[in-house]
Amino acid sequence: MEYTTLGNTGTTVSKLCYGTWRFGRDTGGVVETDREEAHELLDACWDNGINFIDTANVYGDPDGTSETWIGEWLEDYDREDFVIASKVYFPFDGWGEPRPNDSGLGRKHIRAQIEGTLERLGTDYLDVYYIHRWDEDTPIRETLSELTQLVREGTVRYLGASTMAAWQLTKALWTSDVNGLERFDVTQPRVNAAQYDDVADYLDVCADQDLAVCPYSPLAGGFLTGKYDRADDGSVIAPDGSRGSIDEVFDDWYTSERAWNVLEAVESVADEVGATPAQVSVRWLIDQDRFTCVPIVGARTPGQLEENVGAVEIELTDEQFERIDAARSADD
Repeated sequence: MEYTTLGNTGTTVSKLCYGTWRFGRDTGGVVETDREEAHELLDACWDNGINFIDTANVYGDPDGTSETWIGEWLEDYDREDFVIASKVYFPFDGWGEPRPNDSGLGRKHIRAQIEGTLERLGTDYLDVYYIHRWDEDTPIRETLSELTQLVREGTVRYLGASTMAAWQLTKALWTSDVNGLERFDVTQPRVNAAQYDDVADYLDVCADQDLAVCPYSPLAGGFLTGKYDRADDGSVIAPDGSRGSIDEVFDDWYTSERAWNVLEAVESVADEVGATPAQVSVRWLIDQDRFTCVPIVGARTPGQLEENVGAVEIELTDEQFERIDAARSADD
């Protein structure tokens, strides 16, 4: 494994982050990763040198399952060996019937959720705490004021921002600078070789402000692994048990004419460098030179995780990188 500094922070992380959103997740009546599998995958992270673990308070069914399983696993390891990230925003169902302050980024909800997150993880601090979405009902100054307090208390080391518009990220950074508050140092948009242009403005802000980018869905839900075929009518032929076969929104989120063109370019490069399409897709993200890019991989098996780790060992030429980049120019 290779390591890098996380943007303009002083924290060193593996060049891959492991995402645990599948832990305990029920999709169409199928639990994507159970407790035993989750612990095996975390063991594989340790064995392969991945020290950056990503979760959220609402991952798993019921909410909090992912954090709980990570916390159980951490009991046998040194907490200081890992960089742990979690998130806040969405309603948390562990309280039963929803109440007025059970979601969003108001001071009351943030404070309640950080306490629950730390308890489930069995730790007294988070390395990165993301806002999971933008809260239109809470002034960003209130959100940043409370998050700043968490940093000054030592409960959180760095702040992160997930999916939002470029102008919202810009507004948040401006609010921090004007009011002397902690600012976001890490971001987590949905980015992969086929969907880069969808968040281009957001990534421009990250590049300008030296923010680390930790993309989720770096393989477009598995589409860029090359395991899907295209039917004559343009639909996706998905292997049994794959995400495309159980997730109703897979086609809408991940497939397009542009995506197929990018996949073709990725597969061509994979053949040239003796790697898999998944490895090439992940390497393409790692090689972004405008900002520190640490892809979040969500492998379902230790074998898949080891394949993802292989991305660190391959190299792409400038021509190969640009060929994949250019493949996105096709019309949808």
